Amino acid sequence: MPTNSDKSLPELDGWALVLGASSGFGASACSHFALAGMNVVGVHLDRRANVEKTQQLVSDIQALGREAWFYNVNAADPAKRAHVLGDLRRRFAERGKKEQVRVLLHSLAFGALKPFTHLEPDARIATSQLDMTLDVMANSLVYWTQDLLSEDLFALNSRIFAMTSTGSGKSWGGYGAVSAAKAALESHVRQLSLELSPRGITANAICAGVTDTPALRKIPEAESMIETALRRNPSGRLTQPADVAQALVALALPNTYWMTGNVICVDGGEAHSG
Repeated sequence: MPTNSDKSLPELDGWALVLGASSGFGASACSHFALAGMNVVGVHLDRRANVEKTQQLVSDIQALGREAWFYNVNAADPAKRAHVLGDLRRRFAERGKKEQVRVLLHSLAFGALKPFTHLEPDARIATSQLDMTLDVMANSLVYWTQDLLSEDLFALNSRIFAMTSTGSGKSWGGYGAVSAAKAALESHVRQLSLELSPRGITANAICAGVTDTPALRKIPEAESMIETALRRNPSGRLTQPADVAQALVALALPNTYWMTGNVICVDGGEAHSG
């Protein structure tokens, strides 16, 4: 958790809605948005083992004098999405002034890691698993955006960010469904940027360098990816969640209004190094 002694963060206000808020990029973003001055709505899906860690994150945000409203629900479930946004609208109304979401961060990392082809039917990806991966890791961004607009919960000049990876254009063992989802996510970002520009809302994909997160460790070739990243990164280290979170805070500033529809690398030059 960053502290108030960190003066490098710019100042923001309003609310950040973070999907995938309890670990990795999402958790770090929650902390840094709060330190920069924002209240945080976190949506996460955790079993009992991780609940205590999430509760500590909430306490840390509140200790900074910010609001922290966290929902332990499946962000890809339409009924749960409706519940969260309905509750937000109600709670905003009770505060007696116009409250809206200034930042939407999509950082959902849950998908099937299976090969497309295998002689054993149970070992290859099934239709339901492929559909689920695309729905959670890509299509859910569109649905949350649609409903935030319908509920009039987006502020003017809001920012939409979606976490992608270099896997959107690469092939690794068992990564096919996630790769397809990341490619679709980037396409969704481009389309949202086109449609939302007249409203002053930007949409950008954030491509982090290889980062040692729980999501990375689930990929079969994770160790090889880490070794390659350490060799290629000019700084000789992996990307940290805080590197990405601080970039998100900077990109959420009002003066980034002309940046939209992009895939922005936050990787210390890793993607373009030998």
